[in-house]
Amino acid sequence: MKEKNKKVMVLCDTEEDYAQLMTEFMKKRKNLPWELRTYTNVQDMLSMEKQEIEMLVVSESAYGPELQSMCPKRFVILNESGVMKWENLFYVDKYQEAEEIMKQLLGIYTEIADTQLPMLRTNHRTVFIGNYSPVRRCMQTSFAITMSLLLAEKHPTLYLNFEHYAGSAELLPDMQMLDMADLLYFLNAQKDKFRLRLQTILKHRGKLDYIPPMRSGQNLLTVTASEWIELLQKIEELEEYEYVILDLGESMQGLFEILRLCTRVYTLTREDRIAQGKLLQYEQILAMYEYGDVLGKTKRLSLSHIRKLPEELEQLTKGDLAEMVKGLIREVEEEHGKEERWNTQS
Repeated sequence: MKEKNKKVMVLCDTEEDYAQLMTEFMKKRKNLPWELRTYTNVQDMLSMEKQEIEMLVVSESAYGPELQSMCPKRFVILNESGVMKWENLFYVDKYQEAEEIMKQLLGIYTEIADTQLPMLRTNHRTVFIGNYSPVRRCMQTSFAITMSLLLAEKHPTLYLNFEHYAGSAELLPDMQMLDMADLLYFLNAQKDKFRLRLQTILKHRGKLDYIPPMRSGQNLLTVTASEWIELLQKIEELEEYEYVILDLGESMQGLFEILRLCTRVYTLTREDRIAQGKLLQYEQILAMYEYGDVLGKTKRLSLSHIRKLPEELEQLTKGDLAEMVKGLIREVEEEHGKEERWNTQS
């Protein structure tokens, strides 16, 4: 039975293979704001669709003026020729990655959306895991990404990079891609549509979700502590992620407050005297400013025994570093499981 007030998006493409593959891709996304209906015949669509339509997405070759009678709130052409032939319509390039088509459709829809995306209830409190070290070149980002990829195999997981230089070219946005700076703008300007906007920015590596880090680390300096906290609280309110991995750096305001929000903090270090001196100074500052609770949940780690890391991100889930991280994940899962059981009993 169809939901009475469910928004409807209609997709029509006479190229049957394309229509089928796009439909299968969209239906894998569990938190879309519409019920999707697909047609490969224009006349079938005209005879079947009588109710109000939020979005009508039609391939360029299937378009005809008679489709205007359907009066959708948004009319989108899947452009095949590269030429925008008709006015007052939205255009999306048909021949690009399905993920990018989906993001562009969501972006077009967001302008008219009057409701949030449906919430995916995980029944778990979001666990924030912080990664921060005052020591440079300690493999912090490799460690954080490895933990994120491994956690994502079993749990809904989001990775966020806040370092001045993200370190992994595979995660950096290209010039056309939205990134963390855009998400912060949407958080301030369109709070009621945050869930939708997030979907237009999210990227994926396997089962892991991540938000592309800021292209320019200088932008990190302008974001206030309260803005970072509000962003993390908003992500927690979505109740879509069981774990959020924070790859933190000192080029941000409110670092200590963010560490305080974390359930656990990993601080990577090296064995040399200078590295140990930096770590001691960092811990003294935490104590001086009364962030002793951060020290209490911090685990020091050295990866000096890791001689070589894989070149591809996906390969980080294998090898010595991965085996070490798997042990740490078991500790986190056990601790989180105990807390969940305690909350249930309470």
